[in-house]
Amino acid sequence: MKPSQNNPVQGRNDRFSSTGFILAAIGSSVGLGNMWKFPYITGENGGAAFFLLFIVCLVLIGLPLLLAELAIGRAGRGSASTSFVKAGGAKIFGQLGLLQVIAPFLILTFYVIVAGWTLHYAVQSFSGALYSNSDYSGQFSSFSQGYMPIIWQAAAILITGLVVGKGISGGIEKFNKVLIPGLIILLIVLMIRAVTLPGAGAGVSFFLQPDFSKLSPEAALVALGHAFFSLSLGMGILLTYGAYVDKRQSLGTATLAIGTGDLIYAFIAGLIIFPTTASFGIQPDAGPSLVFIALPAAFSAMPLGAFFGGLFFVLLAIAALTSSVSLLEVPVSYVMDRWGWGRVKSVVIISILVLLVGLPSVLSFGIIPAFTDMGGKTFFDWLDFITSNILLPIGGLITTVFVGYFWKNAAEAAGLKAGWFRVWLFMVRYIAPVLVFLVLLHTTGILKF
Repeated sequence: MKPSQNNPVQGRNDRFSSTGFILAAIGSSVGLGNMWKFPYITGENGGAAFFLLFIVCLVLIGLPLLLAELAIGRAGRGSASTSFVKAGGAKIFGQLGLLQVIAPFLILTFYVIVAGWTLHYAVQSFSGALYSNSDYSGQFSSFSQGYMPIIWQAAAILITGLVVGKGISGGIEKFNKVLIPGLIILLIVLMIRAVTLPGAGAGVSFFLQPDFSKLSPEAALVALGHAFFSLSLGMGILLTYGAYVDKRQSLGTATLAIGTGDLIYAFIAGLIIFPTTASFGIQPDAGPSLVFIALPAAFSAMPLGAFFGGLFFVLLAIAALTSSVSLLEVPVSYVMDRWGWGRVKSVVIISILVLLVGLPSVLSFGIIPAFTDMGGKTFFDWLDFITSNILLPIGGLITTVFVGYFWKNAAEAAGLKAGWFRVWLFMVRYIAPVLVFLVLLHTTGILKF
C-alpha cells in the first residue's frame, strides 16, 4: 500500500545525530575518483592555480547547491524523488526527481565492481601475493578478465547492504563514525610516507606550484564539474540524507564542514599521488590503471611496500564503501517511500538488482566481447559516461530550477532563515543554472574550446 502523503515515511523517525550526519555526508563525497582523477586534472590544468580555481567553484557554486539539496531533503522528509513535491514544488518535479534515484542506482552497479577490486588488492598486498609477479599489467588483466571480480563485487554489495539494512543511526552513522576517522589516519600515514620518498619534492612542486598560463575557460568548467561531482551533487544523496537530519542541526554549519572535509581529502590525495608518481617516474594521468598497475610497482620498490600498499588499498576500499553506502540508500529510501516496503526487504531487493544490472559491466573487460567493444567503449565505460556526464548535471539543473522558483517554501519548511547565505542563494538561482548547463554541454562533448 502506498503511504499517505501526509504521514511520515516509514523509517523517517530514524535520524542522524549532528556528528553522524556530517561524517556520513563527508563519506559520500570521499570517493575513488579523487584518488586518480583529481591529481591528474590538477596537474594538467595548472597545479595550484587549478586547485585555487577548484576552491572558488566549490565555495561559490558547490556549497550553495549542497545547502539547497539538504534543505529540500529536510523540508520534504521523503525520498530524492518525492522531497521536491513535498517541499512545495510542482508535481512535475516528482517525475524529474526520479533521475536522482536512477542515477545513483546505475552508478552503484559499476561502483561496487571497483570497490571489489580494491578489496581484492588489499588482501593481495598484505599477503604479499601482489608482489610475487612484477607483471602488474598482466596481473590486473588476468584478474579483471576473469570471474573472480563477480565474487568481489558481491562482497562489496554485501557489506554495503548490511550497513544500509541496519538503518540510519544504527547502520550508516555507526559505519561512518568508525571508518571516516580511520580514513583520516590512513591519509596522514600515506601522505607522510609519500612526501618523504626520494624525489618526492618534484611531485609536490608539480601539484602546488601554480601555472596560471594553463588556466582557460575549459579548465574553469573542469574545476566546476569536479567541485560539483566531488560533493555528490545531483545524485539524490544529499536530498536523501537531508530527510534524516533533525531541524536543530545547522545546515549552514554542516555545509561548511562537508565542504572542508572534501577539500582536505582532495588536497591530501594530491600529496599522496604526485610525490609517489614523481619518485618512481610514473605518469599521474593513467586513471584506474595508475592505482592497479603503476602504484603496485612503486610499492614493490619501497621499504615495507607490501604494508604501505595494503594500507593504500584499504584506504581506497574505505572511500569506495562509504560512497557505496550513500548510493544504495537513495533507491532504498525511494522504494520505502513509494511502496511502503520495510528497510531490510528494500535493501535485499535493490542489492540483488544492483548485482544483476552490474553483470554486463563486470563482464565487459574481455570475458564477453559484445560488452567489451560497444562503439569504442566498454559497457562499463558507457554507463560511467551516461551517469557522470549526462544524468548528474541534469540532476543539478533540476535542483537549481527548483531553488529559483520554490526555494521560499523549502527554506521555511527546513527551518532556514534569511541571513549569511543570501549571496549563495543568489548564486544558485541565477548563476548556477547557466554554469551547470555549460558543464553538461562540455562533459557531453557538445561544447569544446
